[in-house]
Amino acid sequence: MSAIGVGILGTGRISDLHAIEYLRNPATRIAMLCDRDLQAARTKAAKWGIDNVRVTDDVSELLRCKEVDLVEILLPHDLHLPTALKAMEAGKAISLQKPICATLAEADELVDAVSSYDRPFKVFENFLFHPPVARARQLIAQDAIGKPQSIRIKSNPGTSPTGWHVPDSALAWRQKRDRAGGGPLVFDDGHHKFALAWGFMGEPEEVHAFIGRVERKDGNWYDAQSMISFRFPGNRVGNLEIVYSPELEVTTRYYAQDDRVEITGTKGVIWINCGHGHLAGAVPLALFRDGTLSEYRDMNVSWEQSFVHSSRHFINVLVNGGTPVLQAAEARQVLRFSSAAEQSALEGRAVAVQCR
Repeated sequence: MSAIGVGILGTGRISDLHAIEYLRNPATRIAMLCDRDLQAARTKAAKWGIDNVRVTDDVSELLRCKEVDLVEILLPHDLHLPTALKAMEAGKAISLQKPICATLAEADELVDAVSSYDRPFKVFENFLFHPPVARARQLIAQDAIGKPQSIRIKSNPGTSPTGWHVPDSALAWRQKRDRAGGGPLVFDDGHHKFALAWGFMGEPEEVHAFIGRVERKDGNWYDAQSMISFRFPGNRVGNLEIVYSPELEVTTRYYAQDDRVEITGTKGVIWINCGHGHLAGAVPLALFRDGTLSEYRDMNVSWEQSFVHSSRHFINVLVNGGTPVLQAAEARQVLRFSSAAEQSALEGRAVAVQCR
């Protein structure tokens, strides 16, 4: 079997992490790059050691390319729907960066289109594949804490001397709700947190949110400090707290942000203490049950591993069959979760989350 040809649409900052597994996995090869900035695409090709790869600034050219079997769509949220539909018309397997779309109406249209599509389609959500998260889900499936009763998630952006430089262009469109669909922390990065809550607890019944706003020194803004509460079926609860601490130093090679999760069950508690970055010395994963604290350090917790494992899973689906994570309908559920938070804050009331 020849290697799966991958075409990457968008060669911005995050593409470095999406490319890792495609470059390493013998089942795939990067066949083409597309970016409106041709020099940026050429720079990435050289960085990745594929100087001779085809480069274009025309999406249609990439979609016409017979060497491209899988399209990795890494574009602003408002371009997700039209680009995914074009990729479907071209008969490509599709990996679409989260969130599925900027609005629920667009997501409904895409879910309907995917329901009759005969090629694999996934919405790329890497946090569910982060090794500490995957281990926690495995432990919970083994009844390590009994039935989960609550989830507490803390998202804590700060600063880091070793963190990523994020280009101004990547920040600019995320400041515009008509392009991004919502705020940069609650809606955009928040997708990861809502996906975690959905993954561990299922779909909520009700969401109630307060979303603040803070101006950054660089002229951009964050939707913080924010608190989002959720209620799940069976008298179970959760919350997401987003706090911007501009002088908090976070250990990271990527975004200067610490992510912490606590899941309480009927028999015990699990803590996940890392995400984009971490607070130095924190154990990645811990479990308390029957009076005993167990610590888990035997895993690679660097954030790029979440991308590696997410891509590897989809490649395995393409080669051997199976079910992608997230499927379109699942990604629509996560979008409904995060959209309910935006709606609640805007209207000042709790919002019921209805299944479609």
